Amino acid sequence: MWYVSTRGMAPRIDFKEALFSGYAPDGGLYMPEELPQLGRETLHEWSTLSYPSLVKELCSLFIGPELIPRDDLNDLIDRAFSRFRHREVVHLSRLRNGLNVLELWHGVTYAFKDLSLCCTAQFLQYFLEKRKRHITVVVGTSGDTGSAAIESVQGAKNVDIIVLLPKGHCTKIQELQMTTVLRENVHVFGVEGNSDELDEPIKTVFADVAFVKKHNLMSLNSINWSRVLVQIAHHFFAYFRCAPSLDMHPLSPVEVVVPTGAAGNLAAGCIAQKMGLPIHLVVAVNSNDIIHRTIQWGDFSLSKAVKPTLASAMDIQVPYNMERIFWLLSGSDSQVIRALMEQFESTKSVSLPKELHSKLSEAVTSQSVSDEAITQTMGRCWQENQYLLCPHSAVAVSCHYQQVDRQQPSPPRCCLAPASAAKFPEAVRAARLTLDTPAEILALEHKEARCTPMRKGDDWTRMLRDTIEDLSQQWQSGLPVGLSLVVLVEHCAWCILELAGPGTKLLCDCTSTRYCVMTLKVWSLGFPKMQTPSPHPAAAAAAAAAKSLQLCPTLYHPRDGSPPGSPVPGILQARTLEWVAISFSNRESEK
Repeated sequence: MWYVSTRGMAPRIDFKEALFSGYAPDGGLYMPEELPQLGRETLHEWSTLSYPSLVKELCSLFIGPELIPRDDLNDLIDRAFSRFRHREVVHLSRLRNGLNVLELWHGVTYAFKDLSLCCTAQFLQYFLEKRKRHITVVVGTSGDTGSAAIESVQGAKNVDIIVLLPKGHCTKIQELQMTTVLRENVHVFGVEGNSDELDEPIKTVFADVAFVKKHNLMSLNSINWSRVLVQIAHHFFAYFRCAPSLDMHPLSPVEVVVPTGAAGNLAAGCIAQKMGLPIHLVVAVNSNDIIHRTIQWGDFSLSKAVKPTLASAMDIQVPYNMERIFWLLSGSDSQVIRALMEQFESTKSVSLPKELHSKLSEAVTSQSVSDEAITQTMGRCWQENQYLLCPHSAVAVSCHYQQVDRQQPSPPRCCLAPASAAKFPEAVRAARLTLDTPAEILALEHKEARCTPMRKGDDWTRMLRDTIEDLSQQWQSGLPVGLSLVVLVEHCAWCILELAGPGTKLLCDCTSTRYCVMTLKVWSLGFPKMQTPSPHPAAAAAAAAAKSLQLCPTLYHPRDGSPPGSPVPGILQARTLEWVAISFSNRESEK
């Protein structure tokens, strides 16, 4: 299976290369060169499969056995879903008035992003372990992608992840799920802007092909083909659970309602259609309605601003996966898509060619749902079923209720539910409902958080590039990452600490008083293993200081009267220092 760019100006690549890529070098997105066609017999065979088994079958069509042998692929997918709370991984709730809700949120972060990201992370680790390679993952999030991406790679020894979140534009719980993960390979930035604005520095960085190659950058947003691949399974599972029979000829259609922002799940549904799955797609959006306007009138253009809504993860104006859908429906016409997308990037507004718009409106219908309709839908679903929807799921279910109230005949319908209501207490309160919050979510309030601000007026692209370069330098040095020094200083009015080696960054310095503590972050300097000397009164003070700073277990070494062979002289040169405490907090010690 080969993959090509939607804009047609980049060489074709295999799955492994597509996995490790962000945007293609020509600015496009990767898609399979050809889609496998599934006959009636295959659909019948797959109809009784579990969700994990469906993912295995689909992935085997798009990942050649020469890259991941089938037994290994099965093991990776089993491992990916091992931490899901529901035994089925994905569960269909059958409710009153023909309402079918496909719960995609039983993963660790309570959102559908866990499904594709846990598989993608397993594929990454599989290849990285073979190649002994380090990568830096860069993710922009509107709320759920960031936490799921962090969860999928946190603690990985050969992966660093940088997440940009829109400060104040996602829920408090979504933010805490990202900022309370204090692993050394997790780097979270809070951007003073919306999700579309924070995507700009990411796209700028990925446009620098030499920089991307030099620092082994990749994305885990749904620009990554692997994310879309796994999401194809949602549509097959929805069809098989809701179709009345697979013995009819032709096969009965099922309507799948897809709430979306960046259109990744919608692109997956369009691919499933093209593979032969008889589904009709309804896309449901909030007041940020660029996808709705595109389907209805061919108007692919930005509004004046992103509108904050209760369905905050869908507060997006640039649904980048629409490029994949345009390419698919244009008959893989890269020349048309390149001209279309370059015009959009330049003017922020484009009218679809008549033929393309006609094919889009045949494949997909759409609705835009207001905040008022979201809360009404949440209230109605609770009243009728004692079932609590998240606001994004309510966007989809609102479409179902509109059809029910019109009393028009329709095929069986399945509404995709992308997240648990537990992540959106603000929306639950707005609907005048109550929420039984899971203990693990409540615990987030009491955890330490870490987040670097990206303020208005800052050069976000420069900050992102600098962080990537620092992480790359750490890995290439082959030395401990995240080394901290705690220096106990006695009789010091102004202490000067000099460290051999480039790249040393002083985070805070010592300016006064007896027994003051200096902490430095060392990015590119390794120290030989220290030996613990005899006890000394100052050592206790150093230990207490290190403990108060929440550092790892500390090794002490005297500055004066050092035993023979002491490794300290020549590493540290400091005035008036009597004792040095060195704390190693690298990733190896955290395993």
